[in-house]
Order: sequence, then structure tokens, then C-alpha cells
Amino acid sequence: MPTEIRTLNDIYSLTSQIDRPSIMKYKKGDVWADITVPEFRDTVRYFSTGLRVLGIKPGDRVAILSENRPEWTMADLAILALGGVSVPVYPTLLGWQIEYIVNDSGSVAVICSNDEQLKKIVEIRSHCPCIHHVIVCDAPASLPTGTKTFRDVVELGRREEEQRGRARFDDVLKGAKPDDVATLVYTSGTTGNPKGAMLTHGNITSNVVACAPLIPLEVGEITLSILPLSHILERMADFVYLFRGATIAYAENVLKVADNLQEVKPHAFAAVPRLFEKMRARIMDNVAAAPPARQKIFHWALGVGAKRLPYRVEHRPMPPGLKIKSIIADKLVFKKVHERLGGRVRMVLSGGAPLSAELASFFIGAGVEIFEGYGLTETSPVISVNNPAKRRIGTVGPVIPGVEVKIASDGEILTRGPHVMKGYWNNPEATAQAIDQDGWFHTGDIGEIDRDGFLKITDRKKDIIINAYGKNIAPQPLEALLKSSPYVGTPVLIGDRRKYLTALIVPNFEKLERDASAMGLTFQTREELVGNDKVRSLVQNEIDRFNQNLDRQEKIRRFSLLARDFTIDADEITPSLKVKRKMVDQKYKSVIDQMYIDQDVFDEKESRRA
Repeated sequence: MPTEIRTLNDIYSLTSQIDRPSIMKYKKGDVWADITVPEFRDTVRYFSTGLRVLGIKPGDRVAILSENRPEWTMADLAILALGGVSVPVYPTLLGWQIEYIVNDSGSVAVICSNDEQLKKIVEIRSHCPCIHHVIVCDAPASLPTGTKTFRDVVELGRREEEQRGRARFDDVLKGAKPDDVATLVYTSGTTGNPKGAMLTHGNITSNVVACAPLIPLEVGEITLSILPLSHILERMADFVYLFRGATIAYAENVLKVADNLQEVKPHAFAAVPRLFEKMRARIMDNVAAAPPARQKIFHWALGVGAKRLPYRVEHRPMPPGLKIKSIIADKLVFKKVHERLGGRVRMVLSGGAPLSAELASFFIGAGVEIFEGYGLTETSPVISVNNPAKRRIGTVGPVIPGVEVKIASDGEILTRGPHVMKGYWNNPEATAQAIDQDGWFHTGDIGEIDRDGFLKITDRKKDIIINAYGKNIAPQPLEALLKSSPYVGTPVLIGDRRKYLTALIVPNFEKLERDASAMGLTFQTREELVGNDKVRSLVQNEIDRFNQNLDRQEKIRRFSLLARDFTIDADEITPSLKVKRKMVDQKYKSVIDQMYIDQDVFDEKESRRA
């Protein structure tokens, strides 16, 4: 067992010696199957040796195009064990997007999950001369020429070890250095081609070692891997789980998460705020359909949750009367909220997008321990995170140990430390723009640090809207506010160089369609639905409610409802679900222009009203 954890290979060696009933779980048919620690340890070793037999050398890049599954993690560790560099690719990407990443990284091999992903590689292979090997986990009935299965490569490595022993594997495994590049993680930028962030063994390992003490996990406890492993947050979290000796269960897919939570009953998992937004919406819908007596009990419990919130956050003892009410609220109402998460979740990490204070308060008040953090792909990823010992709602927590943060004169968050990437692959210009001569990485986020050391994000630097009067408006907090409405799915604020703010709104169709039917509205298509005056009035009422508490120039004066959500395929959002604002501006130019067709007259009327 390594005495000091300095590389991701050390984490593999460590976790391979921690005894527990299983190291991984995955859905096989209708049941959850286990992968034992010895099976995991040997599969990683054999697959690594098999890749070496195929001719893959230290420094070679190997792409992983797969949904979350045990083979993803085992392939990743096997690539690292032979001194290679793994290149995660989102399985939602289209062929031309995958082609760019494969060619830019110079990946010599691609590991695919199934026939669907394999077909993408077959289509682009003639345009990717760097690819020498294609490996698929779930073999189709007819295997394309030159393609091997995951098991083929494992068997190749096992035979090689039988003949020549494992000394070479052990030597290369132990020979990894913290400064060695471990992975190229392509940032799904909202403008231009993605850039490959070079993250070293030391980058990610420093993040794991700093964050592990903040996550209360015991050996053998269950975690659920939900976010794509192509996303650095999930990948780093999974390394923490392995480091702590936990068991990782891999969610089947995003549509099965609710079922998988019930089946696996995890103790911890990482998620994006959207999961909690949907969960709260379902809870509130169920309450709205319940008898008046049950509604009254629920809203009483919510009141208790709000009152006990500061005591829970600050670990202060509750007054006796509130404590009694708290026990009753848990038994009658909040227990059911916990059951939706499986019943034994002790900690949820929230990242990837801002978690609104309202949403955090709802769940934390209900007893679900959600801890929001902050970071970027280029920072491996965590910079700060709320944790059981120190947290504050509305912030992204204190800066983690070993990491430096300062706020630049223009409000931008800068960070320096062992977590900051080596640079962008084959892109010295972009690297120089991101990391200054003193080693500070410029995050592009605007924020502040309060007197107690909590970091708060106020907006993206490049997303700041500057209206026609020179007023700087941060769109993200306003969009988070809009998303707290049960009728709003995805809002995009518009107003740069304009006299007032407007919004493109993709409704929460699940809620809207159900309520429209209850209101007696008939519609054949979503286009008809969003064009209905009653629906527009419904959304207008929601916006009016928010506008009451906003500064005059932050008020949303007009909106347009869109009949479909933004998609990765249409190049409107990134694989990590961030809206590509420039692309949306271009695609919906005519819709946006219509909202400003008489802006001078409209603005004059608003001025008189103000």
C-alpha cells in the first residue's frame, strides 16, 4: 500500500487493498450485479497489459466514449497504469464533434460502450488517421473488422502476464509522477472549438486528498454515479469514493435515476441542481393534488423546515418547542422526501451549475444535506465547497485546503495551487490567456469572499449583460430566480446593448401540459400550447411576481415562449448543459428582435410608470 498518495495510480493501489463486499455495482438485466475487489484489481491490470501488448505506449492518448459503467473506470485506471493519457468523450456528442476531439488529441485508440457509440467511430474512422485500435465493451452481433472487445483485451493481458509475469506492470504503475499528464478533458466551451485541459496526476490527486475528509463515507458504503464520467466533477468524486473505500453503483441512465436511487439506496452522490429542481416540482405537484388536510400538514412542515434551517446549518441545538415540531415534521412529511433519495443519503454534492438559495433551503430544511461546491474543468475541478463543518447557504463554501483564491480588481475570481491544469493541449495562446505569469488561473467568474471566508459567485464575466444605459446586469442570478417557478424550464436572459431585459423561456412542459389540461385547454402541438393567451398569462403572472422585488433595470419586460428545449444536437447547449448564448442569440434573432420592435415607445411608457 502506498505510504503517500501522490498519483491516481496510488489511489488504484490503495483501493485494491481495502476489503469490502463489492467495489462496484451495475444493473444486469433486472438485478444489481457486484464486482469484487479482486475482480476489479485484476481486470484493471490485465486490461492495462493488454493495451501495452497492442502497442500503446506511455504518453499515448486513448479516448473513452461511453456512458457510466464499471468498464469506464477500469479502462481509465488501466490507461493511467501504463503511463497513457485518457481522453473522456461525452457519449451524447455527434460524430463530427467526436472526430474533432479524437484528431486534436491524437488518440491512438477508442474504447466504446456499445453498438450505438461504435457506429459513430466507424463513421468517422476514415477521417481519424490517428486511430489504430477500437475496443467495444458490449459487442454487437457482427463485430466490425479491426475491432476488439473489452474482454478480448483483458484476456490478451492475462495471457501475457502468465507468460512474462507482472513485473513490468508494477514498475510502470509505481513510476508515475505527479507532474505526468493523466488526462485531456475537453472543455465544452460556449464559443469556439473545445480545448483540451491537461490535468496531471498531481492535479486530480491533490483535489481528491483535499476533498476526501469533507465527505463522510465509511468503507463499503454505497455511492451512486449519476453525472457523466466525462464530467470532471463525477470523475473526481468517483476517485474520492475509491480513496475512501466506498462502493460505486453506476446509474443506468438519466431517466432511471429515480428508480436507481430507490434500488441502491446510496449514502452519497453528486448531482446537478436540475435533479433537485425536478424533484421539488414533483413533490409540489403531488401536494397540490392532495386533500386540503394533507396540504395543510405539508405547508406546516415546510414552515418548521424554514425555522430549523439556521440551527441545522450552524449545528446549534434547537429550542425544545421547535425540536418537538421538527420530529413530527420529519415523521409526517420529510421522511417521504428522504425516501425519494433511497432513504439513507447522508450527503449530496451539488455542482456544475448554480444552486439557488431557495432550492438549497427547501431540501436542507427538509433534512437533506446538500453541499454546493465550485470549480472548473481546468481546476480538477474543486476550488471551494460547503461541508458538514462549515457551510453557508447562498455561497459555494470555503476554499479547500492547499488552494489559493483572490478577487481581481474587476471582480474576477483567480485561483492558484496544485489543482490548476498544466495548460491547454497544443494551445499555448489559450494557456497564456488563462494562466498568468504568476500562476493565477483566471476563472472567468465574478465573485466575492465574505469576512468568514465563504466564496460567493455572482456571475460569469463574459456573460455580463451591459444594457443601453451602461448598467451591468448579471443574468445567472435572475435566470436562477426564474427557474424557481414550476412553469419555467430553461430561461435565457436577453438585453445586451438593449434598453430593457427580455427572456426566451422554455417552459417546464411536464407541469404546463398537465395544468393546461386541468384548465380545459385543448392543444395538438406544443407550438399551439405556448401560443395560447391563457398560457402566456400564466407565465406573465410568474414574471410579475419576480419583478416586484427587482431593480427597475433588472425587471423582465417581455418574454417569448419556445416550443422546444435547447439541445446538444442543435449546438445550443454544451454537453454539461450550459447554454451557448451566442448561438441562441443567432438562432432566435427574429424572435428576439420582435420583443424589441417598439422598444423606444415601450421604454418611454416604462419610464413614466417607474
